[in-house]
Amino acid sequence: MEIQGYLLPDDLYYDRNHTWGKVEGDIVTVGLNDFAQKLAKDFVSVDLPLEGRNVIQGKAIASVESGKWVGRIYAIVSGEITEINEALEDEPTLLNTDPYGEGWVLRIRMDEPDELANLLQGEEAVRWLEEEIAKHA
Repeated sequence: MEIQGYLLPDDLYYDRNHTWGKVEGDIVTVGLNDFAQKLAKDFVSVDLPLEGRNVIQGKAIASVESGKWVGRIYAIVSGEITEINEALEDEPTLLNTDPYGEGWVLRIRMDEPDELANLLQGEEAVRWLEEEIAKHA
């Protein structure tokens, strides 16, 4: 779905830190949403965590930098990082060109599937994004 020029795929979970998650079994692929990448402009670096690291929902786990912005990526669920997108280290602009595809950041094996209830989906995610757009207009 598109909201005022920003993509917001229906099949994903979102948090208020502009992170998305795609759930496949107990693995959650995590990335930055379209709004965050457009606001930040072209990314110049990504600092990824180590695979095997345990993370807690809502805590910072990685950082990204653009020419005008330094930001954090937060764990969308608690669990163990099973994979990082090493391609981002050489080509951080994948976050811009394909935020929901090749620009994924990492994968987490979630410990507590109940935490998904803390995330946004559907109309709730749409309302939240509309509020974010209005804040930055």
